[in-house]
Amino acid sequence: MLPVGMLSAEAETTSGFQVRLDGFDGPFDLLLGLIAQRRMDITAVALAEVTDEFLTYVRTLEPEKALDESSNFVFVAATLLDMKLVQLLPGSEVESDEDIAVLEARDLLFARLLQYKAFKQIAEQMAAAAAENAGRFPRRPGTHPEMAHLLPELQWRTTAEQLKELAERALLRQQLEPDHVVMEHLHTQQVNIQEEMASMAEQLRSAGACTFGELVTAAPSRLVVVVRFLGLLELFRDRTVEFDQQAPLGELTVTWSGGAHDDAAHAIARAGAEWGGSGHD
Repeated sequence: MLPVGMLSAEAETTSGFQVRLDGFDGPFDLLLGLIAQRRMDITAVALAEVTDEFLTYVRTLEPEKALDESSNFVFVAATLLDMKLVQLLPGSEVESDEDIAVLEARDLLFARLLQYKAFKQIAEQMAAAAAENAGRFPRRPGTHPEMAHLLPELQWRTTAEQLKELAERALLRQQLEPDHVVMEHLHTQQVNIQEEMASMAEQLRSAGACTFGELVTAAPSRLVVVVRFLGLLELFRDRTVEFDQQAPLGELTVTWSGGAHDDAAHAIARAGAEWGGSGHD
């Protein structure tokens, strides 16, 4: 079925072509809108008379305008012709594939007409915007002559001796670089969780309490920090240490609660069994 309401039935038009028939006198676009909205019977429109009037009208136009109007009329006339053929077919039900093909062709032509009208309206809007801004010019890049003297002069503060030292450092760095491929970065560092737990237990036993930051200050890598935190959780699980944090995301204070003896041995042994004993990566 035709998309009813897609074309406005107001007197606004995109063409100057006026149609004068027995049942209608007005713009051609308005005629199509009325037919699309089923407010006018297509069978009452004499397409031959419309075509004759259009040919008379287009002869009065300039070549460029005539081409534009003709393109619009071809789409409209083809749509009207298909609509009229369907209306004149005997019976109101679709009974064959040919009837379905006619209906599909009609709707396709109507869709193309709507697309054409949309592009035409956009082109008119773009042309109006271009005409409105025709007298405006962008500011060209570059510094205005009156402002050029306000810019500070470039001051080169590096001496020749300093340049010499920088060059020597760069050359020395190249000489110190190994002449063979280094493979250390391909191997993950191994960290022994039992050793880290024993070290922290000794530090806490001596100090009584430490912040987590103090426990990991000497950690050589982020992996060691992670392993030490896991070790603290194992000690806390065994109630060898206690945690205190005054505020969310605040400093974590670790307090030793295992006494003077080696009460952390059980937690260290269990961590070694759970984490593989020798190391963690």
